Amino acid sequence: MAYGSPSTADDIRPYFEDVRGGRPVSDEAVAELAERYRRIGGRSPLDEVTEAQRAALERELGLPVFVGMKHWQPRIAEAVDRAVAGGATRLIGVVLAPHFSRLSVGEYRERLEAALEGGAELVLVESWHDDPAFVDVVAGRVRGTDAWVVFTAHSLPERILVDGDPYREQLLETSRLVAERAGVERWSFAFQSASPTGEPWLGPDILDELERLAGEGVTKVLVAPVGFVSDHLEILWDLEIEAREKAAELGLELERMDSMNDDPAFIRALAGVVSRARQEQPAVSGRSAP
Repeated sequence: MAYGSPSTADDIRPYFEDVRGGRPVSDEAVAELAERYRRIGGRSPLDEVTEAQRAALERELGLPVFVGMKHWQPRIAEAVDRAVAGGATRLIGVVLAPHFSRLSVGEYRERLEAALEGGAELVLVESWHDDPAFVDVVAGRVRGTDAWVVFTAHSLPERILVDGDPYREQLLETSRLVAERAGVERWSFAFQSASPTGEPWLGPDILDELERLAGEGVTKVLVAPVGFVSDHLEILWDLEIEAREKAAELGLELERMDSMNDDPAFIRALAGVVSRARQEQPAVSGRSAP
């Protein structure tokens, strides 16, 4: 499962409204989002990348693998219907996001359970942030750099911390594990892609972190978006355009770690995550384990 993205320019408004839970979106907001897509080449590559990941994982596992998007087609419910129609009695749900939050993975779980309605057993992989094979793949992309490494992930509202949401701690753990595995001593963590909702979001923001590093004399930065496994808008706009423009203003040399996409090593790691999940038993038929 992945977030989803608009397929064409005409899809931007309905997609944006879906993200906002059906609430209307202003013309100005649609125009701003459309401009971002224009500047990354017209559309996000998420659909193609996710399909490549699906096909590669299916080959690696030798099992049927289906794609369901949270906010666009094919919907999660469509993927469930196809799997059940094909005779599946047990589903393994995997979100293409390694870290758990009730606002992210938790919402995917709700959609899965609603679509299943007890029609099949479900095991949801809630987190794979510390999977050794995943950590190895990321470490291989930052090992040997002479730059300061900034690990990043999508920000979420600060209110998640009140309920003890593990999202931030899991991200910091992944960053620490990768740095240790890669032998990287100079690193920090920052969030990106916060939305202007009028409430505080988790920080520091990547742009603020670049300012801090430049102020401390750092001249070279490698951004490692460990919260993402695919190229899409948050990578191609927030990092390739916004962060690069900010770095240029600050006189920083900035590079970005390559995304996982359908790299065979990443697919093998993901297959291991799924294979371990296959050994688990769901708490209740049609419901995921807590």
